Amino acid sequence: MSYQPPPNGFRTFVLLWASQSVSVFGSALTLFAIDIWLVQVVYPHPEQQPQLAWSLAAVGLAMGLAQLLTTPLAGALADRLDRKGLMLAMDVVNCLVMALCAFLAVSDLLQVWMVLAVAGVFGVTNAIHHSAFDTSYAMLVTDEQLPRANGMMQTIWALSSVLSPAIAASLIALPALARQGQIPGAVGDLLVGMENGVPLALGVDAVSFAQAAAVLAFLRIPSPRSLGMRRQQARASLWSDVRFGVDYIRRRPPLLWLLATFAVVNLCLPLGVFMPLLVKVNLAADWAARGMTYETALATLNTMMAAGGLAGGVLVSIWGGARRRRVVVLLLTMALGGVAQVGLGFMPGLYLAGAAAFLISFCGPMSNAHSQAIWQGQVPREAQGRVFAVRRVMAQGLHPLGQVLAGWLAARLDPGVGLALLGGVITLVSGAQLLNQQVMRVEDRAYVEGLASRAEA
Repeated sequence: MSYQPPPNGFRTFVLLWASQSVSVFGSALTLFAIDIWLVQVVYPHPEQQPQLAWSLAAVGLAMGLAQLLTTPLAGALADRLDRKGLMLAMDVVNCLVMALCAFLAVSDLLQVWMVLAVAGVFGVTNAIHHSAFDTSYAMLVTDEQLPRANGMMQTIWALSSVLSPAIAASLIALPALARQGQIPGAVGDLLVGMENGVPLALGVDAVSFAQAAAVLAFLRIPSPRSLGMRRQQARASLWSDVRFGVDYIRRRPPLLWLLATFAVVNLCLPLGVFMPLLVKVNLAADWAARGMTYETALATLNTMMAAGGLAGGVLVSIWGGARRRRVVVLLLTMALGGVAQVGLGFMPGLYLAGAAAFLISFCGPMSNAHSQAIWQGQVPREAQGRVFAVRRVMAQGLHPLGQVLAGWLAARLDPGVGLALLGGVITLVSGAQLLNQQVMRVEDRAYVEGLASRAEA
């Protein structure tokens, strides 16, 4: 590919990465706070486990379905419109939505159906933002820097997950501390009137989106489209842009096989449903014996899991990723993550479960960064919005079904058994792809494009 990023492109990427990291951190606070709200406020009783399981699944399902349905259109928009403008608009919308959600929570008006509606809005805005974001930083860094940039992107999610559970648990506990007289003054008087600190977490999320928009407004993000492409896209319909992404992947079987593998893994990785239930059911005796509260135990497990993701992301960022045979690293780490998920399901203690969760999360950035580098090396930059959108739909298309499957399993089986069964599927499917010759040649551009040419002919 002949595209040359701007001379200061990596510095711009670092600024974009840092500001968006704060926004990701704020969103992680919200997700953790919603879990606590559902577990302790809405469905606090043991006999409400089925309702709790379905509610946890419904939140993920609402967000996942909205994102899935919006992503093809979002990818076409990312290639047609100014990507910086798209990201800026979505940050502003998310800021306003979270401010409204915080107001409803502090007024004791927040209900489950409202949370589901907000999750749906987030699914739409995240689809558009991610399509613009994922294709923007490929315009800012060179091909050689892409694995390192992808490692830094993976570190965003891991770092936010490390910090957000403890901070969210602390925010949620502030009103209770104020009622005990441990927070004096006007601040304590204000907090005493709150039932819990969920509105505080939601408010922090709104502020994080505001700062992301403020920083982005001053950055210059190059457009991949030449004047000729703009004219061509102006004549083309949005549907033809979506079809372009589908045809591009369909004519390249190695990429299609890789997508199918990720789709199965995403189906079997509904940790957002299982983790709160594991802590509440399987690990309760252990954390209670240690004198912990539920939210502290859940924060501890989530923090240990996130620490693994942070370690994996930092390792890829420093190492820069494999230059050759990236697919081998991808598949091996994915299979190892499946083995760790089986272990997580059967661990009897909180800290042993945390060690298994650490390994699951450690493998994630390793596999995801190498996958992203493979795709960025295969797909021309001016087509990445459309192709990556279809890629995201195909890879994550089974995720909503995974939420339903997780809710069904958790309502009928021990949560640990259900999680272990899904981990076994991940290990088998990922390991089998090491024997698939088309997948193993996915980095051979001449081979992949040769298959595409024959398919088109």
